[in-house]
Formats: sequence, structure tokens, C-alpha cells
Amino acid sequence: MESRKASFSKSQTNIGQKMESHKGILNTLQSCCIIPKRYIFSIMAMFGILNVFTMRVSLNIAITQMVRHVKTVGGHFDPDACPSDDVVGNRTIVLNPHAVFDWDERTQGHLLSGFYYGYATTQFLGGYLVERYGGKWTIGLGLLSTSIFTLLTPVVLKVGGETWLFILRVLQGMGEGPTMPGLTFMMSRWIPPEERGIHSALIFGGGQMGNVLCPLLSGILLSDGRDWAYVFYFFGSSALIWFIFWTVLCYSEPNTHPFISKAELNHLNKVVIRSEHKNCKDTVPWKAILRSPPTWALLVSHVGHDWGLYTMITDLPKYSYDVLKFNITDTGLLSGLPYAAMTLCSFLFGYISDLCIEKGYHSVKTGRILYTTIAAAGPAICIILASYSGCDRNAAMIYFIISMGLMGAYYSGMKINTLDIAPNFAGSLTSLINTSSTFTGIISPFLIGLLTPDSTLVQWRTAFWVCFAMLMSTNLVYCLFTETDQQWWDDVRKFGYPEDWKHGPIVKDEIKNSEEEQLNKSRDKELNSIISK
Repeated sequence: MESRKASFSKSQTNIGQKMESHKGILNTLQSCCIIPKRYIFSIMAMFGILNVFTMRVSLNIAITQMVRHVKTVGGHFDPDACPSDDVVGNRTIVLNPHAVFDWDERTQGHLLSGFYYGYATTQFLGGYLVERYGGKWTIGLGLLSTSIFTLLTPVVLKVGGETWLFILRVLQGMGEGPTMPGLTFMMSRWIPPEERGIHSALIFGGGQMGNVLCPLLSGILLSDGRDWAYVFYFFGSSALIWFIFWTVLCYSEPNTHPFISKAELNHLNKVVIRSEHKNCKDTVPWKAILRSPPTWALLVSHVGHDWGLYTMITDLPKYSYDVLKFNITDTGLLSGLPYAAMTLCSFLFGYISDLCIEKGYHSVKTGRILYTTIAAAGPAICIILASYSGCDRNAAMIYFIISMGLMGAYYSGMKINTLDIAPNFAGSLTSLINTSSTFTGIISPFLIGLLTPDSTLVQWRTAFWVCFAMLMSTNLVYCLFTETDQQWWDDVRKFGYPEDWKHGPIVKDEIKNSEEEQLNKSRDKELNSIISK
């Protein structure tokens, strides 16, 4: 008995020593890691979105070398066609030995849009998962699956052809679907309101960095007639490496981070808006969200923005290669320059936005409208100027670069407006908006494929006019109906219901009480009916 007591006492001592050791390690990490954890989160989120976009658009570059281009070089049948640097005499050439697929423009547009079918299906699921279980694993596992599918692309394509490729692209989209709802919700927990402009530029600027690096590195990987499969192997592997760092360094909320400093934790708990009473089991107030004008302003404006962005992401490489006649190395380099401009300008606009709001030069609402308008009207005008610059390659690329640079203002405008109006339901609101706007990624490549069957300059000009109309009209809707104050339905326990609300309770406990009240009334009515008889 004594020996057992001694053994038990010794085990307790060992456990206590281990706990003290672990506590000492955590205290050491808290004191040694001088970089605020919200910046580590933003940096890792930026690299995450970088990988999201490189895997998303890798097919856009690779497809130029996957499709068999057999051309008779010499005379130009299209009077508006641009001359090619590769034209030497009159002969028939195959541009790439690894181009083995005979896909027409319509088929290519269909394959490029396949990603967005899957992307749209998991937006709501992502919003639900991140609000219930946190963003760390929701985002991480989604990107892990996409990286695996990217690595499998060459094998699947060679075995199953275009049908299997389309299915694989749908699965890739499903893996990436939870990313934006997840990151938006994590930002609502990690980023103070006064820092949202610059952090938004840093995080979402990763997408534009991906759009820079993917064409640039793809052009290098595909130069000298190399196999297009290298593109998928490279970007799939880089996403796997990111996943390892993400799981080690990032956590869903500041309160769950094991080695965040006490000073930063106290600061974030003080300044970050979140409901004190919100229950994780509360249902999303969809009937209030769908009746909210600011919701529709955000939804419509995102549709217009994504139409312009997807047009550039999906089709600028094809326009550079097929219309302006750049070779594949130059296509990769020049297709990336507009996104480099967008990345730099997003930081500039983010800094100016935060500074002007902090100094009181303009309100938050004015800033959101101003930068959203810059991000819509500027690109709309520039892409039209690019289309009318004809075969002047330098002028066309300058207009495209200015266009995407001005689109960088979007991250200081409507992109973070979701955090203003709904910090508690940012994930669900983002999922609603992204699901709707993602359909532009399905429609625009397919429509452009129909509008440009011969990929001529005049046909592309029509496609750019459609993009102009979408950007300008949707921006007008945003300017008229947007808001920046936290909406009542985001925390109804705090704000209460508006006087004209006639659609019943939206909070879980109120819904339960209302149902019980209705049941009691029904029982009383039946009892009174029996008594009267």
C-alpha cells in the first residue's frame, strides 16, 4: 500500500513538473516571438491565397501549350490580325510538340469555367464550418485537397481526357470554396478595425501575387517546348509546403493561440467587435440578411468586380498569345505585370484609406464608396482603351497594367465592407456573396469563348465592352445602397429589431420561445373550444 501511495505521489509530481515545463515553454514562446500573431496570420493567409490563385489559374497558362495550334504561316486572313514574331516565310507549323489536344475555343472556355462550378458549391458549407469549428482546419484541409488534385492533373488528363479534366477542376474548386469565407471570418477575429485596410491589402494581395508568379513561372517552365505537366507539379507541391507551415503557425482565434502575447490578446479582445451573447449554435439570420439592402449592394458589386477580374485572370493569357501574338515566355511575363501593379497599388490604397479614416479626412462609408468606384470605373475604361489600341502591344499592355493597378483599390472598398456590417456572420455573408459572384467565373469564360470563336481583335473588343457594362452598372448599385455600420441582424440581442420588422424572431432562443408561445396559444384555444361546448 505504501509503495502504491509513493508511486502515485511520484506520478503526480512528474505531471506537475511536466505542466510547469510546458507552461515555461509557452511563456518563453510568448516572450521570444516579438512579431504580433495577427501579422503572422496575415502573412500566412497571404501565402495561402497566393497558392489558391496559382493552382486556380495554372490551367489558364498551360492550356496555351496543351492545345494543338496548327497554322499556315504567311498571309493573314483576318485584316485586323496582329503579326507574329514567329512568322518566317509560308509554311505550316505545330507550335508545341506536347500540344496533343484538339479543343476548340468553346471547349477551352468550358474547361476553364469548370473550376467555378465546384467553387460555388462549397461556399455556404465553408461559411458554416468556419463559424462552427474555426478557420484553421476548414481552410487548411480545403487547400490540401486542392494541392493533391493539382498534382494529379497530368495523370488524370492523360487517362480520362477532357471529361475527367473537367471533373477534376470541379473538385479543385470545391476544395478552394471555403477559403474566402474562412479567411474573412478569421479576419473579423484577428484584425482590429483601424488596421483592416492594410491587412486586407496584404492578405488578398496574395491573389495578385499568385497571378504574377503563375504566368511568370509557368512561362519559364514551359519555355523551349517543355512539357506542360511541370506547371501542375510545381504549384501543387508549393501548396503542400504551405499547408505544413499553416498548421504549425496559425490558429482560428486569438483566444485559442497557445503563445500569443498577453498584451496583443488583451488588445484584440478590447477592440475587435464580436457579440458577447452570440451562441455558436445560433442559426444564421438568413431572412434578415436577404432583406438587407447593404447585402444586395455587396452581392451585386462583387458580381461586377469578379466579372472584370475573371475576364483578366482567365483570358488575358489567351488574348496576349492569340491576338497580340506574344510567344509563351513573353505571355507569361506580360500576363503577370498587371497583377504586380495590382499588388503594389492595393498596399498604397490600403495605407491611404487607413490614414484618411484615422485622420478624419473622410468617413468609413465615403472611403468604401470611393475606392470601390476607383476599382470599377478605372479598369472598365482602361480595358476599352486597350482593345482599341489594336496591335500596338506596348499601349495595350500599359492599359492592362493600369487597369489592374486601379483594381487594387477594391481591397480597401467593398472587399472589407463585409467586416463592417457583419463581423459576427462574416463567414456566412461572404459565402452568400462568393457563391453568387462565382457564377461569373462560370459564365464569363464560356461567353467569351462564344464571342471569340476565331479569337480575332474585333471579337475580343465585343467581349471587353460586355465587361465594361458589368463593371459600371454594378458599381452604381453599390454606391446607392451600401452601408458601413454594423447591421442590427448581426447582433439582434444588442441592437434589437427595427420597428418595421414583421418577419418573426431570428435568434435561436427567441425562435424556441415563440414556438412554445404559439403552441400554448393553440392549446388554450382548443381548451376554450371544448369548454364552450
